Amino acid sequence: MTALIVETKDLVQTVIASVVAGVGVTVVFSVAIWGAARFADLSRNERPLAAGAAAAAAALAAFVTLAAVAFGLVIMTRK
Repeated sequence: MTALIVETKDLVQTVIASVVAGVGVTVVFSVAIWGAARFADLSRNERPLAAGAAAAAAALAAFVTLAAVAFGLVIMTRK
């Protein structure tokens, strides 16, 4: 009888989840930065409707980023 040193299935799930979360949160945060920059550019060019849309996209992306961080903290404290 051999001892199991590493649970391969659990390890693979952890690696996949961390890559998806890392890339996903990075992309969403970059959308927040892009939206804020577009908002600044468009408001300087006197395009209020487009600037509002960019601000809304930035705010939504910032909210999703914060929600992902909060979700990660809750998951980490449960284990």
